[in-house]
Amino acid sequence: MTEKELIESGQAVLGIEFGSTRIKAVLIDKAHNPIASGAHDWQNQLVDGIWSYSEEAIWGGLQDCYAKLLVDVKEKYGVVIKKLAAIGFSGMMHGYLAFDKDKKLLVPFRTWRNTITGEAADKLTEVLNFNIPQRWSIAHLYQAILNDESHVKDIDYFTTLAGYIHWTLTGEKVLGIGEASGMFPIDSTKRDYDADMIAKFDALPEVAKYSWKLAEILPKVLMAGEKAGTLTEEGAKLLDVSGNLEAGIPLAPPEGDAGTGMTATNSVSLRTGNVSAGTSVFAMVVLEKELSKVYKELDLVTTPVGDAVAMVHCNNCTSDLNAWIGLFKEFSDMFGMNIDINDIYGKLYNNAMTGDEDCGGLVAFNLFSGEPVIGLDDGAPMFARKADAKMNLANFMRTHLYASLATLKIGCDILFKEEHVKVDTLYGHGGLFKTKGVGQSVLAAAMNAPVAVMETAGEGGPWGMAILASYVVNNTDNEAFDEFLKNKVFKGAKGTTLEPKQEDVAGFDAYIETYKAAIEAEGKLAQVLSVKA
Repeated sequence: MTEKELIESGQAVLGIEFGSTRIKAVLIDKAHNPIASGAHDWQNQLVDGIWSYSEEAIWGGLQDCYAKLLVDVKEKYGVVIKKLAAIGFSGMMHGYLAFDKDKKLLVPFRTWRNTITGEAADKLTEVLNFNIPQRWSIAHLYQAILNDESHVKDIDYFTTLAGYIHWTLTGEKVLGIGEASGMFPIDSTKRDYDADMIAKFDALPEVAKYSWKLAEILPKVLMAGEKAGTLTEEGAKLLDVSGNLEAGIPLAPPEGDAGTGMTATNSVSLRTGNVSAGTSVFAMVVLEKELSKVYKELDLVTTPVGDAVAMVHCNNCTSDLNAWIGLFKEFSDMFGMNIDINDIYGKLYNNAMTGDEDCGGLVAFNLFSGEPVIGLDDGAPMFARKADAKMNLANFMRTHLYASLATLKIGCDILFKEEHVKVDTLYGHGGLFKTKGVGQSVLAAAMNAPVAVMETAGEGGPWGMAILASYVVNNTDNEAFDEFLKNKVFKGAKGTTLEPKQEDVAGFDAYIETYKAAIEAEGKLAQVLSVKA
């Protein structure tokens, strides 16, 4: 069957992911190969000191993304999409979208990027004896309660961005278990929210005064492969403004970018892990056993089928790095060089690997926002150097590459060095790995572990979400999800694996000691220069 025939017969599968800076759609065939795509760029806005995306931006962005997919399909195959085998939506995990009984959004969307829930996160971590990060949905809810915000009494439902999109298009208040694990702790033995912890939350005096119970306002938890409703008539019109898309298409449980990242890198089995490095960065390792204690630097979430995963999440990764590249682009344009931005990335990144392994006495902080892993509520990018530093272009760029993974390394050092968690291979995906070998080498040095990058890694989250949607309708052999990935998606997949160079590992370790010593200075600078100031 040709791609044209596949699309015309309604057998293609669609995945759409709402990333921090881009909404992307990927259409796949029955062999899970991408056959068309569309994208919409967007940015969060600071609204009254809170990072947010408006409802208009959410729906306008989705419609534009889907419209661009239709253009790609029309140009490549000369057809119009009317039916699909399945659809799946994913997005930035965590955050807070609260609605009343009339489906009215009670306060502007509070994204994962906000570091405004410190009091709630600390108290819940103590009460539940489970690390609750600031960005988790339950921390946002509890902070609103502690702040005595007037909207809390009217809450009928709260969810994540992916959950909101799915609910609006299907009417179903559900989440995939991986996404749900970023709202509230999951009991991996029961594949549902931890009932004892829900009871402890409901029993808190400041919570008990409200008429709702937590279980009543949380989305229902679903496993990968379960049907999560169908596209309604209203939903079809909302997604496809051209009016060609038909209702009745089955949808997969909405997932988070962590779950789609695990899927897209085939890292859902024990002793596998992945690192997603873009605007934010996170590492995820599927655990063989429980951790010995609670760590504030380590989150416990799940795979799309509910297995426990240790996660180190950092709010900042490539934004500052990209800003510096933009400066070099501006410089080259000023001299009329007209160098393609991708060439600038490639030359500077590769040259960075000729620098000193410890960056020669340079240090940088890439913090556009707060970074809980190192205890900072606010951020401001900072570059500094020792008076006798080896200040050259290679060391400068290597410093910023290291800075993009520095907080991730600090968190993962706990996982690997203190808890002695074993991982056979880490799979890298995201913008940091676009220049072949560079981001991969830096990550291998940071983690002291082999790092693989698959040829499909550039497809990322939306491709992973399309695979999850395919699993709902194309798992004809009734395989477990990891077997489905191994046999139906990644069989014969090509990629490269780099082993860590011990001189690079030692250099990054030395750099991190300088970095840690400078955290206090970064904190003081952030207080003065923070966007919130």
